[in-house]
Amino acid sequence: MKKSKITMLIGVLLLLTLYVFPLWKITLVAPQYPEPLGMNIHITHLSDGVQYNDVKNIDLLNHYIGMAHLPTEENVKKGVVEPFLEFDIFPIIIGVMVGLGLIFAFLGKSKLFLTWFIIMAILGIAGMYDFYNWLYIYGHNLDPKAILKIIDPNTGKLMGYQPPFLGYKKILNFEVYSYPQIGAYFLSLGILLSFVAYIMGKKEEKEKSVENN
Repeated sequence: MKKSKITMLIGVLLLLTLYVFPLWKITLVAPQYPEPLGMNIHITHLSDGVQYNDVKNIDLLNHYIGMAHLPTEENVKKGVVEPFLEFDIFPIIIGVMVGLGLIFAFLGKSKLFLTWFIIMAILGIAGMYDFYNWLYIYGHNLDPKAILKIIDPNTGKLMGYQPPFLGYKKILNFEVYSYPQIGAYFLSLGILLSFVAYIMGKKEEKEKSVENN
């Protein structure tokens, strides 16, 4: 089997790790919590990031300051929040792209490798935008009847509590950290390998053309 095909195949199969590992993690550190609170974000659900019940505790804190409930399975069953559409869509998209990538790897055409790379790059950018938008909505669409209301002196409106998309941010007495996790690294590596496969495939096709001539 050609090296380009093998490289493409590895890149495609790396996407399957997204069904197991989280894409992102948000961590909250505050004096009143001896252990930080963490929330892992997967393509299908949210999970505790540091210790048991982290997501539940973060949800309670968020609701205390007027943020909407997190789209956990428990909250959806209770009817306090609508199902998070992305948790249904993302697994399907990944499955389709894995299937498409396997077909392209089998066909072994460099142009197909590039096509897959471009599609995945566009989907990756769209996913990051969707994540940022999700954080913005959760941090700014606040309940005016919340127990704790802090008015922003600059706008005269309720203070927003949007977590950082990437990096560090101070929110009230919380230090909030937001960073990619192993799923995001595997995803990035898979996309990168598809581009490497494209370059390798172009070289192999050129060498084959020279041999035929």
